[in-house]
Amino acid sequence: MSQATNESVLAAAEAENREFLVFSLGDEEYAIDILKVQEIRGYENVTRIANAPDFIKGVTNLRGVIVPIVDLRIKFHLETVEYGGQTVVIVVNVADRIVGIVVDGVSDVMTLIPEQIKPAPEFGVTLSSDFLSGLGSLDDRMLVLVDIDKLLTSEEMALVDSTSNR
Repeated sequence: MSQATNESVLAAAEAENREFLVFSLGDEEYAIDILKVQEIRGYENVTRIANAPDFIKGVTNLRGVIVPIVDLRIKFHLETVEYGGQTVVIVVNVADRIVGIVVDGVSDVMTLIPEQIKPAPEFGVTLSSDFLSGLGSLDDRMLVLVDIDKLLTSEEMALVDSTSNR
């Protein structure tokens, strides 16, 4: 194999590798595509919005942009916990909208190769498999890969829009 061919094969393989931001909710580890993440911030009090769904904690002002804050524990029907020093907000860009998601903590960024990503199971998880893009396995860790675009459905995003435009 020539040097140029070898390099193009390597480049193609690297293009398929994907980086994920790993975060925790309770004892489970989840991951979202790092390209969707805008920033990670400490949790700050938010302004509650009347009649908003319970998973929308409220809104916050992020450098002049009103950002809805979604609590993934509530969204995933997990037990609620007190927010602590490790609680963070991952600011993501979803369908040209900025949304903050509250998680228990962020651990690291991982690169997964296609062989490490398995299809999402159809049952036995705490959230609808529509939200899952797969399961990532790395050594002894299992990551639930969340499709953040599908997680916040268009109906819910309309609620978010109406909430943040008040």
